Amino acid sequence: MLENNEYEKVLKTLYEKSLILENMSDFHPDLSFWYFDAMAHLDYTISLFAYNADSPRNMLSREYMKCRKDKTLEGNLARFDGFMNWLRQNHPDEYEKFPLFIQKIYDPSDMASYRSFRIVLDPNDKKPTPPAVLMMMIDEVFDKAYLASIYNGSSMAHLYAQYMDTC
Repeated sequence: MLENNEYEKVLKTLYEKSLILENMSDFHPDLSFWYFDAMAHLDYTISLFAYNADSPRNMLSREYMKCRKDKTLEGNLARFDGFMNWLRQNHPDEYEKFPLFIQKIYDPSDMASYRSFRIVLDPNDKKPTPPAVLMMMIDEVFDKAYLASIYNGSSMAHLYAQYMDTC
């Protein structure tokens, strides 16, 4: 049997993480949407490196990501880009709680983006994202300070409400 490639090991690390110590029912609905959205993009990105792009796993993930993309156009979710930019300019300490790859993706001056649902930090770099970078992204998504910031009643949730009131 073939040995697992290094990206399968990264994917396994993602799936070994747990939110069992978190009270997900108390997550802010919009902030948690973007949390799970980032995690879905991370999962999809790693899976493309770990498996054939046309594997059933990746085909199903693509279909799921299409539905998520449609959801981002609804209500307050459509204003998340503006919130991130407002937060970066007015509350940089709170902005820093977001994982670096999320900060880069929503920074209009950064080339990083979601492309075909993949996380692409530098579109000019044709090499695959190194496994170590993806491992850092996983650690950031499960960072305790970031998780604490997406709860109802957190300072981030208050800033989000404040921003939504100004729009």
